[in-house]
Amino acid sequence: MKEETAQNIGPSRIEMVYQRLGDPTSPPVFLIMGGGAQMIAWPDGFCAELVNQGLQLIRFDNRDTGLSTHFSNAPMPNLPAAKAGDFSSVAYTLSDMAADTVGLMDALGFESVHLVGASMGGMIAQTIAIEYPTRVRSLTSMMSTTGNPTVGQPDYGVLASLGAPPSDDRQGAIDWQVKALRVIGSTKYPFDAIAAAETAGRAWDRDHDPLGMLRQAVAVLKSGDRTELLHTLHVPTLVIHGTDDKMMDVSGGKATAKAIPGAELVLFEGMGHNFPKPLWTEFASRIAGLIHRVEVSVM
Repeated sequence: MKEETAQNIGPSRIEMVYQRLGDPTSPPVFLIMGGGAQMIAWPDGFCAELVNQGLQLIRFDNRDTGLSTHFSNAPMPNLPAAKAGDFSSVAYTLSDMAADTVGLMDALGFESVHLVGASMGGMIAQTIAIEYPTRVRSLTSMMSTTGNPTVGQPDYGVLASLGAPPSDDRQGAIDWQVKALRVIGSTKYPFDAIAAAETAGRAWDRDHDPLGMLRQAVAVLKSGDRTELLHTLHVPTLVIHGTDDKMMDVSGGKATAKAIPGAELVLFEGMGHNFPKPLWTEFASRIAGLIHRVEVSVM
């Protein structure tokens, strides 16, 4: 699939690499990926399901991932300090990443779009809905949370068992990524190690910047709790979460749905922090159902 580059995007004037999929006359959907993950982390098969449901997709590399601008000259991100409330190493916030996304909307000529965000991408999507409400037709927040530190927390014991990923060994990094995805994945659904390794290899070949993920992680911490602002939203919202999510506990999804007026919460038993192939069709149907209902209501 063709990759395109947009220049001077948003207030930060960054470069963003993106792909457009589907019929350009169909409702536009921006897919916002999570921390440290490139746009190719949206499974091609899942994207095809969405396109088959009559949607136009735009997926892109967030700042500090893939082929978009990396903030390599920023301070060394200090995650323990940020967790303790010292944000001196934080180069940007989720608001800056939200402004990037809106800037890409401007560059592509969209007054408003439907947002689908996964994990940190869900946080960015929530932030866009809060800060740019007229630009958002609908919001789907997947495996994400509100920023309230009492909900949506990872299972640190599980994550600690992984150790640090190799920074200069392609095969070692692929093996680590496959192991990590297996650990945080779904207990009820089969794990496709071959597909995971293939995507990890593609990601390594496009870019490998471990500090980029850390810069995003401290940005999330500095951005704080969105709960009260989520209460003010008036946007059709779908919240999707797995009951076995070890990266972002299901309490985060429940809190998101509770905070946004009228939001629909859909929980999947045995789903972890991933996109199980057996659920692609249902994910796509539910997301497309929301979007098409919104499109009909505004005609």
